[in-house]
Amino acid sequence: MTASILQSGRAAARGVAPDDSTHFFHSTNVMNPPFSILYEDPHCVVVSKPNGVLTQFADNRPGEISLEDQIRSYLHKSTNDEQAYLGTVHRLDKPVSGVIVWAKTPRAARRLAKDFEGRRVVKTYWAIVEGSPNEPSGEWIDWLGPDPAVPSRMIVGDERPGAKRAVTRFEIGGRSRSEDERGCDPNPAYTLLFLHPETGRSHQLRAQTSARGIPIVGDIHYGSTADNLMGIALHARSLTIRHPQTYEWMTFQADVPAWWRESGYLVRSIDS
Repeated sequence: MTASILQSGRAAARGVAPDDSTHFFHSTNVMNPPFSILYEDPHCVVVSKPNGVLTQFADNRPGEISLEDQIRSYLHKSTNDEQAYLGTVHRLDKPVSGVIVWAKTPRAARRLAKDFEGRRVVKTYWAIVEGSPNEPSGEWIDWLGPDPAVPSRMIVGDERPGAKRAVTRFEIGGRSRSEDERGCDPNPAYTLLFLHPETGRSHQLRAQTSARGIPIVGDIHYGSTADNLMGIALHARSLTIRHPQTYEWMTFQADVPAWWRESGYLVRSIDS
């Protein structure tokens, strides 16, 4: 399987310009893993995560196969090494799709984890929300903590013990159909947002959009009224990292799930 969408890094991370001499090693795996490989070399593997799959094993979901399990199985088969290393350096929520990177050596894991912790990576998410922000672009700065009534949900509130600062830049990427164009209730309208989280809090984008009355389409946990979708309309569109061995800047992009187009919520092309 070859890389699906891959671009040389061009965006600056924290004021550091990416290197122009980026080299890529495209995966040519013929083993048909149940996920899309965007990039692979001896140090890391980048894949496109589908909706509805856990990133990692969860104690409260025994028997559920995670993406980590699938990638580990792929590595065992492709390398004929049952001890092949796989290091998790970041995660996506189960209902979220998009780009995610794993380390294939302990050294790569340490270097990638350090860059994630130091906020040197650049992350861009696409989201379809119900309604629209009041401004075409801006920045959300909130304090995020567990909801006392629903511990699995995060809520925006005042600075308090246990709450963490969450910062996200946003811009409107396009308007979508209002439901009257599909012969239904004209409210609410839908908006495509480009989201750039500066921090990496649990459920950050889901909680911040919900707090502003513009929940992500399909995210019932955070107030969406659309509950008949194959996931939530939140997608990790691109990820810019420093290669853990060469330190060259690399940007990976993953296409949105097919159901985004099939759902009828968008009026503009999202291939660009």
